[in-house]
Amino acid sequence: MKRPGRIIRMWQGVGPHLLPFANATSERLPMSRLLRLSLFQISCGMAAVLLVGTLNRVMIVELKVSAWLVATMVALPLVFAPLRALIGFKSDTYKSVLGWRRVPYLWLGTIIQFGGLAMMPFALLVLAGDTWADPWTGQLAAAIAFLMTGFGMHMVQTVGLALAADLTPRDQQPNVVAMLSAMQLVGMVLAGLVFGALLADFSQLRLIQVVQGAAALTLVLNLVAVWQQEARDPSRTARTAEREPTFLEAFHALRQSGPWNRRLLGAGLGTAGFAMQDVLLEPYGGQILGLSVGATTGLSALLAGGAVIGFLRAARRLRHGADPHQVAATGGLFGIAGFTVIIFSGAIGSGGLFAGGVALIGLGAGLFGHATLTACMRAAPPEQTGLALGVWGAVTATSAGVAIALGGVLRDLISALAEAGALGEGLAQAATGYVSIYLIEIVLLFITLAVVGPLVRSRGASQARPAAGLAGAAQI
Repeated sequence: MKRPGRIIRMWQGVGPHLLPFANATSERLPMSRLLRLSLFQISCGMAAVLLVGTLNRVMIVELKVSAWLVATMVALPLVFAPLRALIGFKSDTYKSVLGWRRVPYLWLGTIIQFGGLAMMPFALLVLAGDTWADPWTGQLAAAIAFLMTGFGMHMVQTVGLALAADLTPRDQQPNVVAMLSAMQLVGMVLAGLVFGALLADFSQLRLIQVVQGAAALTLVLNLVAVWQQEARDPSRTARTAEREPTFLEAFHALRQSGPWNRRLLGAGLGTAGFAMQDVLLEPYGGQILGLSVGATTGLSALLAGGAVIGFLRAARRLRHGADPHQVAATGGLFGIAGFTVIIFSGAIGSGGLFAGGVALIGLGAGLFGHATLTACMRAAPPEQTGLALGVWGAVTATSAGVAIALGGVLRDLISALAEAGALGEGLAQAATGYVSIYLIEIVLLFITLAVVGPLVRSRGASQARPAAGLAGAAQI
């Protein structure tokens, strides 16, 4: 028998430590099917880069829209973030004649997301004043476009993750959810690189082509992702006389199962600490360091790339038994270091140092996000994993939205005071508003460490869960 070649032998010898999601597959959900399902996360990552990366830079720098208005527009989609828990709960209990629970919600979210992206470039041009109409028409059109895109994203992501959980044995669910979350970051990296290249020579026509192309691609990706993924089972969704718990009853039961208030408070504060800069990093690079549109759009790819590395690192540490809250605290420390580096990069005018700080922030956010999600899934009772995932998403998304809006408003306010000389001659410069936000984020991350600290190695109710459940979660 012919011996396998050297390359094949090397590939066969690759250990699980280099393939953190290799054990996410199962007989019911092989890798090919899982990768196809993950396409909905690629579309969500693509839309996220447009909302908090490319479009906010274009609106602030090229279209001359006020930062407070841009921050408000970007934060508007997160008005629907608290509904993530309700959407997940409703898709759990949906009664369909066709026998589907998840697919109707997922496709509805896709259509809403497509509609928002399709109208967005025209709404932005009107918002920038390229019209004879009153200013409020542009603001209203842009608000509707951002709301539709964000609401569609929330629905697609929540129901898509729930569908993946349905298709996966319980002991593999945390692994699959972790992989799908990483795929969103991969989508952000790819979208950031592609959008940066396409918008290197910026024009209004090119902006319309890029955003509407993203809208069409969203339909294609999500259709392929859900095609024949959920089996039709009318008996499963048939109406019965049995009373099912309401959302509030289910949520109350979840909170009684452990220190969920502290756990969710830590996740929310940390997310806010990482997210307040979302609409400011690219304008900071353009206004303070003089970077081009293509270069600053590439920062989104760098930020997402750092997050992917953080996600993989967190997966490895958790697989070897690390406490998820300790991993989250480590992510917070990386975030503090990243914001400190960015502040110094502006002081010395170094684009390379700025890029290094962005990468550190992405790394910290990846560690923190993966760890807090895993902590919530491990602590949830077996019958409430989907609800726990939705609650985590609702808290983190809401916190991110509030932080993004406050970041833009405070940046404009502080910059106006600084340029007017109200803060002293030494602070009368454009960078003052940005640096103030970065300092606030550092403070928020230190507070997060104080909140999460008591949860480290505090098993509480999680010790009462079956050993098999812990063993499965530890494989993330």
